[in-house]
Amino acid sequence: MTEFGFQVDAQDPGTRARAGRLTTAHGLVETPSYVVVGTNGDVRTLEPEDIPGTRTQIIIANTFHLWRELGDEGLDAYPGLHAEMGWPGPLMTDSGGFQVFSFGASREHGSGKVAKEEASDFKSGESLVRVTDSGVYFRDPSLGGEEEYLDAEKSIVIQEQLGADIIFAFDEPSSPLHDHVYTEQAMERTHRWAERCLEAKGSSQALYGIVQGGAFEDLRRESARFIGALPFHGFGIGGAFSNSFGDTREKTMVELEWTIPILPPEKPRHLLGIGRIEDLFLGVEAGIDTFDCVIPTREARHGAIWTARGRYDIQKGKYADDGALLEADCACPTCANGVSRRELRQLFKDRNPDAGRFATIHNIWFFNDLMAKMRAAILEGRFGLFKDSYLRAFRSSAVS
Repeated sequence: MTEFGFQVDAQDPGTRARAGRLTTAHGLVETPSYVVVGTNGDVRTLEPEDIPGTRTQIIIANTFHLWRELGDEGLDAYPGLHAEMGWPGPLMTDSGGFQVFSFGASREHGSGKVAKEEASDFKSGESLVRVTDSGVYFRDPSLGGEEEYLDAEKSIVIQEQLGADIIFAFDEPSSPLHDHVYTEQAMERTHRWAERCLEAKGSSQALYGIVQGGAFEDLRRESARFIGALPFHGFGIGGAFSNSFGDTREKTMVELEWTIPILPPEKPRHLLGIGRIEDLFLGVEAGIDTFDCVIPTREARHGAIWTARGRYDIQKGKYADDGALLEADCACPTCANGVSRRELRQLFKDRNPDAGRFATIHNIWFFNDLMAKMRAAILEGRFGLFKDSYLRAFRSSAVS
């Protein structure tokens, strides 16, 4: 099996932006790169043969949901994500740590990864998790309140069974409403679990540690020092949730500024769950190499189309007679095949499965193409100019 590696090809002279290459057993990933979300081992609405045309380099699947779906016996017989997905390229899996937050503090505090008005996936209510120093108990109301246990060692075993090229250490993301005392406790648990994950791993997969610490500078720096000193192949930066933490880009960038200078520069950095256009530019500028986010896929299924002129809702009535392509001069397979706004709107109206498919292909291609343009700009020494001109045009001509 090819040994995992990371190489920096170019560094922007004015910022921490860099172009690099991740080497995995299933191919190369040129960075900066968008990691496409395939939660349950597939990219929803797409067939495997659709994915290469979207310029996708790497996909991330969800450890927690696959574990719950397959069960321990199903995982024992599982052929691995590459075989199951029909995807020959690089794969990531998360650890299940985000679900500690989304089924726990997110429900209690009504907070999520995105602005509050967009956080429809984060349902307020009673916590469904019980966090202990050893691991986490998840309660399933549909099973009469029965609990299922996940810890550092089990997370690694599951991820080894799934067989992704890059896996993550189990962690506890904190809520923006947690105080310094609890956030420090969660960070220290994350650190202990990180050491246990390293000890448990028996595969050749690359393992990333996750930096936590919430909104507190001292904890962020402490976590970066601790996780950065461990023999991980790369690092995830977590905890960019809404409410008092991460609800503005400025705050998120400050948190990256606390973290990134402490991490070993020769290893890759991944920003978990962040992926809007301005976030991508600022993240790359701060030194992030890869990003994962559901925005291109989830929003496509609801008719949201992303372009260099902004995001628009194809289901609006004003597109009923619009014969233009989804985006002018777009080379994605949807636009290259002449699918117009009028036609796509009608497909959504008719609830035709091709509606989500065509929109998803376009959105994924758009974000991957944008990352490729950022990489080219870094390699050519013009990232700052590209960022400024792109965002100026994006902000001034946003469609709706």
